[in-house]
Amino acid sequence: MEMRKVLITLVSFSVFSGVAGVQAKELQSNDRFMCSWGAGTAARAQELKLSGVSLYAARQKIRAYSFNKPWMRMMAMGITEQTYDSPSRYKPAAVRESFYEECLRYKLARK
Repeated sequence: MEMRKVLITLVSFSVFSGVAGVQAKELQSNDRFMCSWGAGTAARAQELKLSGVSLYAARQKIRAYSFNKPWMRMMAMGITEQTYDSPSRYKPAAVRESFYEECLRYKLARK
């Protein structure tokens, strides 16, 4: 009985992955760039949080950094604050992956 649950889960995951891959192709490259950049920002914020850096110090680092696009600074501030407000202790790589997937899902839902 347990093996059946595992098999169903694996089949469901593979079907979902295939559908997600097809849907991701419908996104514009700008959407994928924004999600990727945001995911990297969230991972860096989680890394700082887990290493004991205060939110104030993290904000100071963002203020000192030079961004390529005008929207990036405020977006980085928001992502960092949300990351610090979260009680999660996930590894930065897991935060990056989760953020990216949720961002793509959000972008697809808006279409």
